[in-house]
Amino acid sequence: MSKITGKVWNFGANIDTDVIIAARYLNSSDPDHLAKYVMEDADPDFSKKLKKGDIIVAGENFGCGSSREHAPIALKAAGIAAVVAPSFARIFYRNAFNMGLPIFELPESMEIKEGEEISIDLDSGTIVNNSTKKSYKFIAIPPFMQELIASGGLINYAKEEMKVK
Repeated sequence: MSKITGKVWNFGANIDTDVIIAARYLNSSDPDHLAKYVMEDADPDFSKKLKKGDIIVAGENFGCGSSREHAPIALKAAGIAAVVAPSFARIFYRNAFNMGLPIFELPESMEIKEGEEISIDLDSGTIVNNSTKKSYKFIAIPPFMQELIASGGLINYAKEEMKVK
């Protein structure tokens, strides 16, 4: 996965994990179940409008709040290909990579508007807004974190590593 292209959905700053997946749905950790309710408290019809490969572009501190792993699981299961924001809550950042959800830090993220299409090029470290032709440099992802994403998350990475030995 060296390039991700998708339609943008905008959300503001300080989107907490309870907005990503409300606590009332945490009686299950089934990804398909969680996907039905992703971002429901921000937009009740979001999961119905969403298409596989779409990208969330948000304001700073995305994923703040509780440390639930359900949040990146729900986003990934719903078909979100990536999340772009100026900053992420530390635990969400770690959980996203552990679950194989690509996230990118981009200070200018809110210049990208809902409905526009962007392409994220991991190799060049750029995000191109295909709608406006503007190009951005995102904060580099450490090589090991890139390996986690390429493997689909920490569990898959560990399974692959165990096969090698």
